[in-house]
Amino acid sequence: MLRSAAFACCFLTSVAVFALSPIARAQAPQRPAVSQCQAIAQTLPDAGFVRLASAGPFAPPLQPAAMRDQTVAITFLGHSTFLIETPEGVTIATDYSGFHRPAQPPLVATMNKAHSTHYTLTPGPEIAHVLHGWGDNGAAADHDLVVGDAYIRNVPTDIRAGYGGAMEPDGNSIFVFEVAGLCIGHLGHLHHELAETDYAEIGRLDVVMVPVDGGLTMGAESMMRVVSRLRSALILPMHRRGPPVESFLGLFGPGFDRTTADSATVTVSLATLPKKPLIMVLQGL
Repeated sequence: MLRSAAFACCFLTSVAVFALSPIARAQAPQRPAVSQCQAIAQTLPDAGFVRLASAGPFAPPLQPAAMRDQTVAITFLGHSTFLIETPEGVTIATDYSGFHRPAQPPLVATMNKAHSTHYTLTPGPEIAHVLHGWGDNGAAADHDLVVGDAYIRNVPTDIRAGYGGAMEPDGNSIFVFEVAGLCIGHLGHLHHELAETDYAEIGRLDVVMVPVDGGLTMGAESMMRVVSRLRSALILPMHRRGPPVESFLGLFGPGFDRTTADSATVTVSLATLPKKPLIMVLQGL
């Protein structure tokens, strides 16, 4: 499922499509999707691809100055739902269930099925793209979608069938959003540590949204190892149930900075990514 091609083509569209409104672009014919986040990661030597967080996050690729300064707003709405707003006005709600709604319906809603707080089967017709993180036909979900200036893809992972139940193959998805040169990942309801093939599928992640419940998804130490292995520049905790978030933060050594934001929204660009991995607790967690 690796999408390898010349990443320079990743965000090119015709002038006519760019001239449309975000809703019109969402409904326009889709061009072939290409992942620059995978392409950059796959160029690293094998020895470098397995480095730990102490080596620092992936270096963002060189981009034109205009793209490096483009900003993406990420707002924590509650539980595992974030609203991602792209420079062109495309809006994406993660793990959308309808419990935590943005002010306006998003153009895209991603979902996972661990619990009813992560999905809804009645999202509303005003949402142009509803992306299930599980397969609806017995196969794993496989999304490659371009909406305006955002490219959205998924990496399937397994999920427990109830608390302590057997694992269901490909029942969850890590969604990756590629926009403004950034690689943004949402781990969903991740129930197991990732394999090397998973990390290869994910590629580079500059921003990652990670559950910190301490066990409803998986244990805090296991989640810490996943976060450390991903080496993202900005880590946004979500899905806190039970233990205080400080318990999760305390697992990370001096290779990570920590901060509590004074807002539920963080605005990020390639130019403003932290140089040292930063765990940022947004308001509302």
